[in-house]
Amino acid sequence: MLRIMPVGDSMTIGSAGEHTWRYWMWRHLQATHDGPFALVGPRETLHDTETDAPTSYAYADPDFPRGHLAGWGEGWLHMAPLIGGAVRETGADVLLVSLGLIDLGFYTNAEQTTENVRAFVAGAREANPLIRLVLLPVIPNIRARTDAAFAAQVALFNDLLAKTVADLDEPRSPLLLASLPSSYDIHTDTYDGTHPNESGEHKIAAAFADAMYQAWDLAGPYPAECD
Repeated sequence: MLRIMPVGDSMTIGSAGEHTWRYWMWRHLQATHDGPFALVGPRETLHDTETDAPTSYAYADPDFPRGHLAGWGEGWLHMAPLIGGAVRETGADVLLVSLGLIDLGFYTNAEQTTENVRAFVAGAREANPLIRLVLLPVIPNIRARTDAAFAAQVALFNDLLAKTVADLDEPRSPLLLASLPSSYDIHTDTYDGTHPNESGEHKIAAAFADAMYQAWDLAGPYPAECD
């Protein structure tokens, strides 16, 4: 059984009424992966925007393994201390990680965020020395269009993330850097300049799926009409 844990912030947990990119990844793996698999994680809920709490189960389609480790307003800073326990609890083999926007926006600069990436990887490997990780760079949001200092931090962090992945990659516990979705447009792939709508969800799922297929021959390429 291949156990895949999505890890992320508000773009990964999603909010009430959404499918989330986690759902589209599950659908893709169902169609292309030759073997048993599950999405795992210690959490299952969506974020309820009315109560501002992760208490909703109102998925657009709730019939899929909804496990994840994601939270609205959470970043590398928050997940680094949690990842070891989550990997041990779930037996996760692969982590699909989309974090960093909230760190850079509210908590840490690019260099500090990179140190939290290193702590996260170390914690995951301590729990499972054979863990595989796919890391998605930060997708610049609408704030990056108007805040030059923030945009510079996003660009710097993405550069540092690439160097960190190259530095920490090892054969028994490989790290992959997914590519930013080349066609991602915050005006057509989000509903508010940050959070993905359905087309954005597909493009995030495609970024992870294509990285795993190209590097590990896992499952298959994401359908071009969807990414």
